[in-house]
Amino acid sequence: MKIGFSTADEAFRAEVALWLADNLRGEFEPLRFRGGPGDEHSFPEERKAWERKLAEGGWTCVGWAPEHGGRGLSINQQVIFHEEYARAGGPGRMGHIGEGLAGPTIAAFGTEEQKRRLLPGIVSGREFWCQGYSEPGAGSDLAAVKTRASFDAERNVWKINGQKVWTSLAHESDWCFVIARSEPGSVGHHGLAFLLVPMRQPGITVRPIEQITGTSEFNEVFFDDAETAAENLLGAPGEGWKIAMALLGFERGVSTLGQQMQFQNELDEVIRIARANGAARDPLLRQRLAEAWGGLKVLRYNSLRMLSGPQDGRLQREALIYKLCWADWHARLGKLAMDVLGPEAEILDGAPYELNRLQGLFLFSRSDTIYGGSNEIQRNLIAERALGLPKEPKAPR
Repeated sequence: MKIGFSTADEAFRAEVALWLADNLRGEFEPLRFRGGPGDEHSFPEERKAWERKLAEGGWTCVGWAPEHGGRGLSINQQVIFHEEYARAGGPGRMGHIGEGLAGPTIAAFGTEEQKRRLLPGIVSGREFWCQGYSEPGAGSDLAAVKTRASFDAERNVWKINGQKVWTSLAHESDWCFVIARSEPGSVGHHGLAFLLVPMRQPGITVRPIEQITGTSEFNEVFFDDAETAAENLLGAPGEGWKIAMALLGFERGVSTLGQQMQFQNELDEVIRIARANGAARDPLLRQRLAEAWGGLKVLRYNSLRMLSGPQDGRLQREALIYKLCWADWHARLGKLAMDVLGPEAEILDGAPYELNRLQGLFLFSRSDTIYGGSNEIQRNLIAERALGLPKEPKAPR
């Protein structure tokens, strides 16, 4: 897909840039370029206030259909919005899981009552979501989940027992979408339910996981007879796998271009430092900087190919390679950043020894090839789903 921008699109770009310039200042000025990967712990309350500010301006859920509270922007205009947002240093979105994952999934599979009840809180920037997929024994292998959901017909609620892990911003979230095994004795893709679970209740314990960056945006979440009402089941019992896979398709939507603009900001910072400290004169580092620039352009063009197809959660071949590509690229950028910094990469000013931006980038990017499906799992997906190769033999359970 080759996106070309019309005169009207460029006028829209100017509108977005002007609004951001007018509003990313004052109380929101400290949020610029903050809250991205590895920095998601920063300014949580202020970034929630920013979500409400975006909503007031009509800048949340810009690609959603108007009947769901969105602006129904064209793909071109969505691309423009995400690019300008990142270019202006817009902070990491506290509402991105709700806007990019939960909301589109509810819109696609939810009842009219569920849409009326749950989508407005996302659009208004007042309700925040987290993802209950991975478990200690089911990280990249989602079909191995053991969290259980049993239906209490007398009270008309689902009771949930189990543990989720690597749950980003669970401690800041109002809701969690949970994949749980609703049919006793079921295995693999069968017998799963997709449940929407309120986080503020007895029976849910959130425990932070401290990372090598010293931050704790990831969490363990324990469910001990936690409850959610019957009307919070999305789809039917047993349809959890189908819905979960569609959600992963939404994850590879237009917002990937915003992610790439954040990557561009990081690369620009690395290049700036290379010019300032003389590292740009090293021919090997110059070559790696050029490779990083070219690699980011390839990511962009592949994203545009993804966006040329239906935006209904179906995973195209181009979408299957995206996570593997950006994870490797970003991990290499983290290493490049440290090599450009030279000895300063090993030094902090003093207690409390807070990492600078590029040190945090390097340490957090070590996880890129693991979370969201490890590189090994991504290669299996490409082999089996895109290329039609025989499935990898499974070890006996």
